[in-house]
Amino acid sequence: MRRREFITLAGGAATAWPLGARAQQPKKPPIIGIIGPSTAADFRAWAEIAEKRLSELGWTVGRAVTIEYRYTETSVERTAEIAAEFARMQVNAITVFGDTEALVVKRTAGKIPIVAVYIGDPIESGLAESLARPGDTVTGMALALGETAGKRLELMREVVPGLKRVAIFGNSANPLVAAERNAAIAAAHALGLDTIISGVRTTEDIAPTIKSLEGTVDALYVCGDPLTVVQSPRVSAAALSARLPAMQLWRFITEAGGLISYGPDMPAMWRRGIELVDKILRGTKPADIPFEQPTKFELVVNLKTAKALGLTIPETFLTRADEVIE
Repeated sequence: MRRREFITLAGGAATAWPLGARAQQPKKPPIIGIIGPSTAADFRAWAEIAEKRLSELGWTVGRAVTIEYRYTETSVERTAEIAAEFARMQVNAITVFGDTEALVVKRTAGKIPIVAVYIGDPIESGLAESLARPGDTVTGMALALGETAGKRLELMREVVPGLKRVAIFGNSANPLVAAERNAAIAAAHALGLDTIISGVRTTEDIAPTIKSLEGTVDALYVCGDPLTVVQSPRVSAAALSARLPAMQLWRFITEAGGLISYGPDMPAMWRRGIELVDKILRGTKPADIPFEQPTKFELVVNLKTAKALGLTIPETFLTRADEVIE
């Protein structure tokens, strides 16, 4: 072999070798950005659910996929900061809880796919063009709160003897609470109940606002919202102090001392949200993933709280409950 040919061949091999070595390097695992609505301690159980479901779907956390957790502590401003951080990190998907929070992430995160969980009405809020074809960067799990408002009030009427006047209580700083509030007012009037609107804007508003309702209404209907859900212990304690039976949304609220809840199976919805993230990581666009609604609802009653309020829950009602806490 001529010297020039040898040098050319050797040089070509030297150039090709690092390219081949680079090609064989392991692919960087995708990153999921999870925005928790409260604190790390409060979110621990939900993180465990997410990581377990991802593992079942073939994504070992720390090896096949990376999760970046951030927590808003119910601050919309903090949500925007986290979304901007995730955009800089170029995460592959973001999960977020609540309509307002999802809208903030959508505006801030560019084209990053978003799975929004526990959404009141994605069409009303502008997150989706339709449930079947969201049409943009957001898909997820919708609560259908307006559709079940009447059922919650019917249950409340069975529990509270002589129920005549209900306070529709919610976060007035969140304009998207209006859809559920209006549905609850319409359902209440159809049932022959009077209503008053009671709104809060901050955590500090909760106790004094509920206290001011004492003696003026017979019960409290609590609209689903990140503020009222995260601060549900305050809501339940204030309602008990004011001797107001309160209807809330989630099982865990009643287990922690609330009177009664009727709403979707919360962990099941979160697991399904993680399954939608799996679809996105495997290449499906969120615009092509329909928003889903819950199919299973849970009725939970806390007899300890009922006794503290002086209520006797009918036996026929208890037999229909998914869980009775004694």
